[in-house]
Amino acid sequence: MKRNMPARSIPHDRKVIERLRNDPLFASEYLKAAMDDEDEPKVLLIALRRIAEARGGIAQIARKAGVERESLHRALSGHGNPGFQRSRPSPRPSVCGLTVEPV
Repeated sequence: MKRNMPARSIPHDRKVIERLRNDPLFASEYLKAAMDDEDEPKVLLIALRRIAEARGGIAQIARKAGVERESLHRALSGHGNPGFQRSRPSPRPSVCGLTVEPV
């Protein structure tokens, strides 16, 4: 008797990037969730890096944004300094906000 072989598994990162590429609503919610994570600021960098990979890669995103590829790569790496410091909410009301919408 022949057993059915299980389907080959797909690495999690590859599957997430595939879904980010094909589902703008998922990408939007994914980025919103990363922005809401106040415990670990690197979560946002990881999310931005995955979205960049899904949208053609760091080089293509850098070209479209008019920045150097190396600068964008460094900013989205875990070792760079993107100049976007996240802090804990303060008791005073926020003056501005950032929203994410699917495109």
